[in-house]
Amino acid sequence: MINNVDKSKKVCSFIGLAMRAGKVVSGDDSTLLELKKGRVKLVLIAEDASKNTQKLFKDKSSYRNIPYIICLTKNDMGLSMGKSPRAVVGIKDEGFADSIKRLMEV
Repeated sequence: MINNVDKSKKVCSFIGLAMRAGKVVSGDDSTLLELKKGRVKLVLIAEDASKNTQKLFKDKSSYRNIPYIICLTKNDMGLSMGKSPRAVVGIKDEGFADSIKRLMEV
């Protein structure tokens, strides 16, 4: 049985791998732009993101039938990419998106 800490670490690893492969977009504005263009396959929203940010990305993702997961913290998301804290991360690759969805059982 995988606990939540292990899941978080694995999600961070997938984000890092996707980042190195150039398949990640991060930050509110960049992710929203790529989401509207239909280039994002999965949206990851930080648990500690503001309620407005969470609602915005839940609504935009749902409208475009793109899955989203609320997980990790802003700090964890940023660290997994070697960047400053991020409230939102968009995964642009179907393979990475499927792996994260399977891991999080969505």
